[in-house]
Amino acid sequence: MSELTFPNDVLYHPEHTWVRIAEDGSAVVGISDFAQEQLGEVAFVDLPETGASFAAGEEFGTVESIKAVSSLYMPINGTVTEVNSSLEDDPSQVNTSPYGDGWMLRITVEAEADKSQLLSNADYEAQIK
Repeated sequence: MSELTFPNDVLYHPEHTWVRIAEDGSAVVGISDFAQEQLGEVAFVDLPETGASFAAGEEFGTVESIKAVSSLYMPINGTVTEVNSSLEDDPSQVNTSPYGDGWMLRITVEAEADKSQLLSNADYEAQIK
């Protein structure tokens, strides 16, 4: 088992997704290193269409592995602007690069989005231990 990573430039949702928010209000969403390790080898990712809007904590898709099918939960209120289509051909990127090439969605964060449920890397790491 490799050492899990928890970058400090993202905020974590208790349901094991993360969001990296840029100053312009755009953001990238994915699943944590812990989540991908628990899932095992990812075989398929079902993601929403661009233009779909989700509230924080709302299910936005599923990830299927050899072990299970798991729901994906939006870490913050936002509207999907791009889906990582490369995951259709190579879903293993979720395992090999969960904070990089394995990203799932680009979103526009709602101006008044509630960030109270989001955790720092230290708080998230403490939660999963």
